[in-house]
Amino acid sequence: MQAKGMNTLDTTSNGITSSNPEVIKSSNCILRAIQNHYQISPEIKSEAQIEQEKWLFGSCVRFNRWICFPAAFMIQFCCGSLFAWSIFNKPIDTSIYEENTYTAPIVFYVAIGFQGISSVISGPWIERHGPRQACLLGAFMFFVGHLVTALGLYLKLMWLVFLGFGGVCGLGLGISYLSPISALQKWFPDQRGLGAGFATCGFGAGSIVISKVQIPLMDAVGLPLTFVILGLVYLTLMTTAAFILRTPPPNYEVVGSSLPVTTTESPSKSITNSTELRFEEIKHPVEEKRNMSLIEALTSTDFKIMMVMFIGNISYGLILASRLSNIITDVFGKTPEEAATVVSVNGALNFVGRLSFSIISDYVGRKNCFLVMLTCQVVSLGCFSTMTNTNAFWPFFISMWFVTATYGASFGVIPAFLTDKFGPENIGALNGILMFVCRASGVIEGLTFTCIFNSLLDSGIPPTDPIVYNVNAWWLFGCACVGWIAISFIKPTNQDIKFYSFVKRFFYYRQTFKVSDP
Repeated sequence: MQAKGMNTLDTTSNGITSSNPEVIKSSNCILRAIQNHYQISPEIKSEAQIEQEKWLFGSCVRFNRWICFPAAFMIQFCCGSLFAWSIFNKPIDTSIYEENTYTAPIVFYVAIGFQGISSVISGPWIERHGPRQACLLGAFMFFVGHLVTALGLYLKLMWLVFLGFGGVCGLGLGISYLSPISALQKWFPDQRGLGAGFATCGFGAGSIVISKVQIPLMDAVGLPLTFVILGLVYLTLMTTAAFILRTPPPNYEVVGSSLPVTTTESPSKSITNSTELRFEEIKHPVEEKRNMSLIEALTSTDFKIMMVMFIGNISYGLILASRLSNIITDVFGKTPEEAATVVSVNGALNFVGRLSFSIISDYVGRKNCFLVMLTCQVVSLGCFSTMTNTNAFWPFFISMWFVTATYGASFGVIPAFLTDKFGPENIGALNGILMFVCRASGVIEGLTFTCIFNSLLDSGIPPTDPIVYNVNAWWLFGCACVGWIAISFIKPTNQDIKFYSFVKRFFYYRQTFKVSDP
């Protein structure tokens, strides 16, 4: 499949109307401000820029849209180092306070909070200026944040660590995270799930590698220099990838794709009346036509419920990312090296979840994927206290596989889900707002976890007692249950309905075969 030359316009946008909807003004001043901030203003390219972007490294290599995959992976790889932060918790507390005060995990919550703020604000700027400038800015801020963190560790000033990694790195992460997602969604209108999966899977891979590098690097050069070296590595990788990423030229379309044709016929009827059972029928979703303004999308019931669903699915994984190393060493009595291995394996599952679920969702539907994800979260949290009280390390370890995979999968599936429901013209604004809401909830939940955790420690309970984690696990269980219930109220897309019909027909044919078998 090849991308056609740069001179015909894909007006169908994967079956969703791409004409600008009539602007609907809201009487709500907040909604009007959001609408004005996210007005569609695409990047404007000159003829010389369009010609230049046909090539890489001068005029040596012709650009191909598939080259965006490794570039996006490289950027997300660096961003994913955020989820290896738990390895630094004890070393940072010990370095600054000479004991483990459990202050360092809060830096993680501050970072994801600033990442959310950056995501919701920078979306329009990224659309206007393109992923290259956005990635360069994000990489520079990420590097500066690491330098400020190193200075704070050298001077033993915790507020500088909060400012450097929590503030500056968090802002850089928000810009860098959105850039490849936006670019790949534009380059791959024919394979939304695949594009979203590859645009986010590097995030999980980053925590795999970085979590194994941090301890040896700290032992070799010390804690402050570790942040300097890692910052330089991230700057080099992200800057290189930034010069590869770009948006499609005007009048871009994909040649040879199987873009679905929108039809008024009921998707379930079109399958049920078929005389053959073929899995290929559900390979490409028949998208619903959308001509929805941003205000309509923001105020829609589906979007509000999707926020609840999304927060319910990520809460456990987000909290776990900042505490996993401590749980492994404190509750299960493992060494820091073993804890780093667990964090690394969890990063691998984050990577697998982001990529696999996003691709599978092209076949089975986005809502169905989220139903499976939330079920895994509910079951794992329901068994959490049993596993910690009985010191059942391997069941706990395996349950973390499912939790981390489904946590990562939510970020891989949600961009395509939003596009299916509200159209591609609203995806940038809605995804940025959703990231902000989920990060804000992550900060609130993280601080709640910390307050409960510290209050239990202050009451005399040692950190090795599972109760300090079990108490928090139960309110996280409630969050997951709310998300699991919420998803049932989201209207299914055509693809979800088609998969339901396929499953129904599959069991119908099996039953018919058994009845007719002599």
